[in-house]
Amino acid sequence: MNALPPHAHQLGEASSIWFKLTPLLKGPDNPMSVLMQMAERYGGVIPVNMGDQRVVLLSDPDHFKRVLVTKADDYIKYFDGLKPVFGKSMITHDGALWQKIRMPQQPAFHPDMFAEYIPYFLDAIRSKMELWTKLAETGESVEMVEQTWTLAADMICKALFDRDMPFNPHFVFKCVKTYTDVMNHKSIRLKKVAGQDFEITEEDAAKAMDVWAGVPPMVFDADPREERERTLLKMIEAAAADPAIPEFDEQQAVDELKQYLWAGTETTALTLAWALYLTSQHPEASERIRKEGETTYGDRPPTASDYSALAYTRAVIQETMRLFPPIWMLMRVASKPDVIDGKEIRPGDRVALFAYGAHHSEKYWENPEQFLPERWLGDAAKKRKPYTYLPFGGGKRSCIGGAMSQVENTLALSILLRRFRPEYVGNTPPGINATVTLTPKGGLMFKIHERD
Repeated sequence: MNALPPHAHQLGEASSIWFKLTPLLKGPDNPMSVLMQMAERYGGVIPVNMGDQRVVLLSDPDHFKRVLVTKADDYIKYFDGLKPVFGKSMITHDGALWQKIRMPQQPAFHPDMFAEYIPYFLDAIRSKMELWTKLAETGESVEMVEQTWTLAADMICKALFDRDMPFNPHFVFKCVKTYTDVMNHKSIRLKKVAGQDFEITEEDAAKAMDVWAGVPPMVFDADPREERERTLLKMIEAAAADPAIPEFDEQQAVDELKQYLWAGTETTALTLAWALYLTSQHPEASERIRKEGETTYGDRPPTASDYSALAYTRAVIQETMRLFPPIWMLMRVASKPDVIDGKEIRPGDRVALFAYGAHHSEKYWENPEQFLPERWLGDAAKKRKPYTYLPFGGGKRSCIGGAMSQVENTLALSILLRRFRPEYVGNTPPGINATVTLTPKGGLMFKIHERD
């Protein structure tokens, strides 16, 4: 039997979020509907006993604000099952240590930096367009999340790390997909409970983590593209060399890359894939995006000021994240007793903020199941109730790269739809897998066509 690699030691643990999600696999094609029915029937605060743990499901935006902002220090981040993926990166920390690790990296995500990143986003998009030209010629079907994941990884490597991708993104994507398949974790858990030995195979979560551990060192060791000084990678390396931040050692630097190459890539990729699905189902939206790009930047490469002018395309991305939020639920752990809407919250309770439910609630959105990008334009967007829309979380722990992700996706969607007509050829509507992210069940199959 092969020994489990050290970074995979948490696989199959009962406390892992991946194992906790397995009951949702028994539901319908959209397990979100089950949770929404529960919220409708039992209210905005639902305590549920799951084995030896108590989970409290929240679905009211006022309660989201309480957990994320008003009493944020009493609800800490839920890390179980994430450390095999992210090591000790800031995504697995809270409190003062989290802030100390985040601070040296924050300047890389200031909006002023986006103008510097855009040429590198465009390089990656052009590479994807070359591939799509070949796919249009052959007529073969492709899985869109894999296409957008490899594009997002290329954008991050070029813009934030000053590197061409030093790894095979399609292979790494398959490792990510293997690890996030909750059934793999259920299988490992059942074997552990039974006291069975199990080997690391090419197709299981442990092997995926073994491959994943080798990706960040490849990035560090790769030759820089241009020796740029203002990159996230330079900031991370400077922090690791700074004696004033002893917590930020070489392993910390490796693990920070992990979170950007996984979390930053996957959430961006899922949003773009779902946006391509929605625009394929709504050709009038696709045509409006095409015309907006033609009017805004024409035959030249788009710039940061053009991004600001792509209002409708940006609205499509926002509406996509409302309908298919990549992070459909935010998890916290209560560190102190609390009372929410008359229900007792105990220390140790897992508190689940059901963002998808708020995004789809008739209480906060008119025709919530309809794709209506116009709801994000003009005065309509200003009337939205706070904390009803949480694609990047909320409060101080909101996603560090959320604004950059919207720039990546708005530009990619605008440019790709001007040249191509992606045709969705899968099941309609696609099923949903409720892993830690909201993924399409069986993927999103497309054929690529060039526009005349």
